Amino acid sequence: RAGVVEVQRSVTAVLGQDVVLPCRYRAQEQEHVVQVTWLKRGPAGSSAEVAVLNREHGEHVQEPYAGRVMRREGGPLEDGAIVLRN
Repeated sequence: RAGVVEVQRSVTAVLGQDVVLPCRYRAQEQEHVVQVTWLKRGPAGSSAEVAVLNREHGEHVQEPYAGRVMRREGGPLEDGAIVLRN
């Protein structure tokens, strides 16, 4: 039995301002999140990796998003929210 991923169905952003993309995992007993991967959906169902948040190796943001994507807060990865700057 696994926990539940909680995300908002839609998020409103304002051009030129930061926006938080929330993502929370409600873990079951004895579960621990070790990695969160954010993907950007493209046309025709394609996807591109934006960022990987890893408990052991830290945060890795792909070059096109470097400086614009960051983890919202430290702590356990059960909160895997990111911030898109600008």
